[in-house]
Amino acid sequence: MAIPVNRRRLLAAATMLGTMPVLPAFGSPDAQSGGVRLDVRPGPASGLFPLRSEAGKRYLVDAAGRPFLIQGDAAWSLIARLSREQAIDYLDDRRRKGFNAVLVNLIEHEFADARPKNRYGEAPFLVSGDFGTPNERYFSHADLVIGMAAERGILVMLAPAYMGFGGGSEGWYREMAANGAARMRAYGRYVARRFRHHANILWVLGGDFNPPELVLLRALVAGIREVDGTSLNTFHGARNTGASDFLGTAESWLQVDNIYTEANNVVSKALQAHGHSRKPFFLIEGRYEGIEGFDAHTVRLQAYQTLLSGGCGQVMGNWVVWQFSGGWERALGSEGAYTIGYLRSLLEAHAWTRLVPDAANSFLTGGIRGSEDRAVAALANDGSFGLVYLPSIRKVSLNLARLAGPQVRAHWFDPSNGRLLDAPDSPFPGVGTHAFQPERNNAAGQGDWVLLLESGR
Repeated sequence: MAIPVNRRRLLAAATMLGTMPVLPAFGSPDAQSGGVRLDVRPGPASGLFPLRSEAGKRYLVDAAGRPFLIQGDAAWSLIARLSREQAIDYLDDRRRKGFNAVLVNLIEHEFADARPKNRYGEAPFLVSGDFGTPNERYFSHADLVIGMAAERGILVMLAPAYMGFGGGSEGWYREMAANGAARMRAYGRYVARRFRHHANILWVLGGDFNPPELVLLRALVAGIREVDGTSLNTFHGARNTGASDFLGTAESWLQVDNIYTEANNVVSKALQAHGHSRKPFFLIEGRYEGIEGFDAHTVRLQAYQTLLSGGCGQVMGNWVVWQFSGGWERALGSEGAYTIGYLRSLLEAHAWTRLVPDAANSFLTGGIRGSEDRAVAALANDGSFGLVYLPSIRKVSLNLARLAGPQVRAHWFDPSNGRLLDAPDSPFPGVGTHAFQPERNNAAGQGDWVLLLESGR
């Protein structure tokens, strides 16, 4: 949330390659392209929660045991700044666009109209800054918002006490230190009891800051765990920090890992998390759409690079939406919010949990490049399909022998509008190296494309 420098089956597999593919239920013929357009549709609104982490799985599963692909939106000031009616409008919009998670501050220190009070003039504490005096009227409103999210099948990644950039005035770290560990532990017990009836919470400890010592952090999470020993927890540190990288392996309460990146180092951070931790990890924060030249392309780049590098989800951010500043209602319709939904639809149309990142570049062998222009690939562990994300137009080389074959059908997926097109001359023999290159910019006038390769006979 850190302001810059301060805070801030598409095509189901045909039974035989060369026959007409079957259109999936959520795909529709696209007359303009002659291919298929992948529709963004909300997932189920009930039967999802609680989520859980299971040994040996690099992703979360829902209450029915189904994989849960995190498709999140940064909504830090949702509880503090919006009325109940506005919160409903926001949550309904995000669900329609395919989001199933929001990242939210339970108590807001800086970014609210009458900080730290909510829209109704209620402060979180009866005595300013005293965590031992929670104001039930404030937390009652928070309870309603979390419940409304649950009704819409939306996970709330809830920061109980956002520490703030550099431990400064944007967050609560100074007040936390003044309250001390015992009172923070009691506050942890309070919020856990107050919201235990909601099964759609992932607790987010920390907040844009790597505290110099862990006493306060551990006290807060210990209080939560005393009341709810099955809660899911993660840690949000400073930018370029992975949760496990900072905390190590000794914090047993950390069931869910994450990365917090720049736009130019997502792949390296994701591959590091995938290699060093067996926990599910996701992109909790990157660069936000609508600030410092970052746009929908940035949002897509960060998301695809994370998911194809081993992540189990991602959180996008829009500069106006996260703080619900003037014009946030219009900003809900940003290009990034519209186009990022196609990522979820693409992955959920395939067995995405089988994907293994091509860390050694034995599948994607040429045209990789570096920094924010880095192409990235992942291959299903049974060789049934592979995905390659190209941030810009270039020729890439793929080792088709890595797929199960014996033939490979290739499709170009436009991440900006959800259209899927057959690649020229497809299918190909599943042997040797083959070069692919998009013919033009995507529908948004930008150069990013996804190459889908599927095995068949």
